[in-house]
Amino acid sequence: MTWTNAFGKGSGWLLNKIVNGLALTRISPNALTFIGLLINIVAALFFGFARAQNADRMFVYAGLTIIGAGLFDMVDGRVARLTNQVSVFGAFFDSVMDRYSDVAIFFGLLVFYARGNRLFYVGLTAFVMTACLMVSYTRARAEALIGSCKVGFMERPERIVCVILGALANHWGVMAAALWVLAFFSTVTVIHRIRYTYLETERMKMLELKRG
Repeated sequence: MTWTNAFGKGSGWLLNKIVNGLALTRISPNALTFIGLLINIVAALFFGFARAQNADRMFVYAGLTIIGAGLFDMVDGRVARLTNQVSVFGAFFDSVMDRYSDVAIFFGLLVFYARGNRLFYVGLTAFVMTACLMVSYTRARAEALIGSCKVGFMERPERIVCVILGALANHWGVMAAALWVLAFFSTVTVIHRIRYTYLETERMKMLELKRG
């Protein structure tokens, strides 16, 4: 067994123990989802209250806090399945809270750059925040029309990992690079989903004409 396999099995074992423990408390999966949002707001506060003198330390705190929030994001669905509390509303609520979490994190970064008079990065962060929301919106809107639209690279897990890496390695300027990566790949993902939806709707139109 390689060390990566051992790490994966160990992580899975620990995650299952956490899920089982939470299931025993009978806590609502929606409550876990909301707690994840609150933790992400704490991360946003670390970003927003950072100053040039302590930015590296505050960004590390923010990155670690986002990792903690990610734990709740991983377990809420598992707890729902284990306790037979899976619901359509739960999926909807989870998606809405994810969007609020994303906005909170990027808003914290926006405030940091605004307080430092780094107006270019204020604009870049605002663009990234919008692009990330559009990634989710295009999928939701497309799936209301064509059933499934999972194309594109920059999904939420990839976005969160990018932000975490940027925060933990901000001392070396990685957060600025992370924002550029997010801006580019989120935009590419939106374009990909628009094109995919267009092709699928045209295909559906042709099928309808053939049936007619």
